[in-house]
Amino acid sequence: MTPTRPTPAKRKVAVVGVALSDCGRLDEATPYALHAQAARRALADSGLDRSVIDGFASAGLGTLAPVEVAEYLGLRPTWVDSTSVGGSTWEVMAAHAADAIAAGHANAVLLAYGSTARADIRAGRRTGDLSFGARGPLQFEVPYGHTLIAKYAMAARRHMHEYGTTLEQLASVAVQTRENAALNPDAMFREPITVDDVLSGPVIADPFTKLHCCVRSDGGAAVLLVAEEYVQDCRTAPVWVLGTGEHVSHTTMSEWPDFTVSPAAVSGRLAFERAGVAPRDVDFAEVYDAFTYMTLVTLEDLGFCGKGEGGAFVEKGRLRVAGGELPVNTDGGGLSGQHPGMRGLFLLVEAVRQLRGEVGASRQVRRGRDRRLPEVAVASGTGGWFCSSGTVVLGR
Repeated sequence: MTPTRPTPAKRKVAVVGVALSDCGRLDEATPYALHAQAARRALADSGLDRSVIDGFASAGLGTLAPVEVAEYLGLRPTWVDSTSVGGSTWEVMAAHAADAIAAGHANAVLLAYGSTARADIRAGRRTGDLSFGARGPLQFEVPYGHTLIAKYAMAARRHMHEYGTTLEQLASVAVQTRENAALNPDAMFREPITVDDVLSGPVIADPFTKLHCCVRSDGGAAVLLVAEEYVQDCRTAPVWVLGTGEHVSHTTMSEWPDFTVSPAAVSGRLAFERAGVAPRDVDFAEVYDAFTYMTLVTLEDLGFCGKGEGGAFVEKGRLRVAGGELPVNTDGGGLSGQHPGMRGLFLLVEAVRQLRGEVGASRQVRRGRDRRLPEVAVASGTGGWFCSSGTVVLGR
């Protein structure tokens, strides 16, 4: 058995391996296979041997997650996490993993996810709404038609009422995200769309038409975080975890104090404070975008613009990779790229690849006249219906 390495009281933590599984339309895949495929690829990306992995985190699959998935992957970790708070799960797990590594409770933690959400719905193996069969507090909202999308739609309408945010401004988020997706050969939808295309589509939940909503895909992802002393053994340049934050808000809509403020207002503040940076230092952002309104309000709450100013901020083309002031969801996001259920791990994969300069010339974020690689990124996931948020600040 390999001797345990010395563990200082506080170690720096780096992401050294990231990968996606096959993604898109995968009718014959299983979520276990997607976990394994992404995990193998992330490990190969790092150049480390699997024997270094002593921590594992996963959610959303298995009777005893993550024990069942760890067994499938042939892992016997001494540190585990199965935190499940919706789409922000992976940013929260990354925070927990970074804390554990920094404290010496683990040396190398693998985060892995895989989902066949699209294939399962097509085959009738699951429903598309999280309210199905609800118990506890949610049971009191379900009879009134409060589906997941309806809750987001209500929040968007409140923002429109409070601040004059327009449908055209929300639609511009979808348009710019599609422009970014056009630069990603792995995105599910790459054809250009216009604001009129978004506005004229079929209404799903007022004010959202179809193109205000994320795609449904299959796929998986994996991220490997390690202590600083492992970095010298890796084949990739490290991306450092600078700061993290997490926050939970509500599950019942009546318990949400303000529909125009997401929990990212707290998780973002904590992450930036702990990282010692400010929003103005960030070169690009990867934020959860199951619906266009999520992008707009998350950017507000992370501090990239003032409360109520999100509409004006997003309509000026700032979110584009090509020439945008703050490129957002550079892989096409959940609106056009991939969205296999809990998408938060995809945000971390894309952020790391961008910071390492590995996404190809057309999609690569460049800063300044000298076209340098970005230095600082933020990944912020949202879970449920603005129920939870996890934010991670990463640096090259």
